Amino acid sequence: MGTSSDVPALRRGLAVLQLLAGRAGPISASTIARELGLPRSTTYHLLGELEAARFVTRLPSERRYGLGIAAFELGSAYLRHDPLERLAGPLLRELVEEVGHNAHLGVLHGNELLYLIKERPSRPETLVTNVGVRLPAHLTACGRAILAYLPAAQIRALFPSASSFVRRTERGPNSLASLRSILATERKRGWACEDGHVTPGFASVAYPVFDHNQRPIAAISVTLRHHCEATPCPADWAPLAGRVRITADSLTQRIGGRAT
Repeated sequence: MGTSSDVPALRRGLAVLQLLAGRAGPISASTIARELGLPRSTTYHLLGELEAARFVTRLPSERRYGLGIAAFELGSAYLRHDPLERLAGPLLRELVEEVGHNAHLGVLHGNELLYLIKERPSRPETLVTNVGVRLPAHLTACGRAILAYLPAAQIRALFPSASSFVRRTERGPNSLASLRSILATERKRGWACEDGHVTPGFASVAYPVFDHNQRPIAAISVTLRHHCEATPCPADWAPLAGRVRITADSLTQRIGGRAT
């Protein structure tokens, strides 16, 4: 059992995580020490412990630190509680009634996308995206809608090697460079789209849900039957994406968040 002397260290470690969470990108150890009023030796010790536990990721080439995968997993676990799902349920049902296709609410779980809610139309289409299913985030529209708004260092931490880029079909990003290129495009236009990356013959569009710090915490998507051999597909997804955005923005407002 720990002693009372462990409490200050715990508080300092939490302070480091809160500081990193409040920044748009990685920061240096000297900045952390200065802003928290900590000795440099203490700061490096805390960062070492947090890195070993995967709550912090170190970027040697930049000499900076950012949040690690474990921090994202905690955030995803929090979001899996009832409040988010209860607020999103009615909005997704309304969306499905209007567009006539499957709609989902998903959150990141490490570098995977976890589906929390799936709403079906009166004539449902068979999909692999059931509640509780986890799929590679870089292949799903929901996953990329969230990833597009994360700092580059966090993307690097979530996808550290070539083996991170599993594929289900012949489509989808297969390297960090290709993923970054897709995310840059999708962030610029505000929404994500995948065409046959998860299941051949189906496409999805998604828009993120933001918290009060304008950070992406979830995403809403619509999936429909679609087959196109062209890359990129000439289909115009903007109207459907606009309707998905209305739903995502409504959920952002209901949880007290702020859209970008």
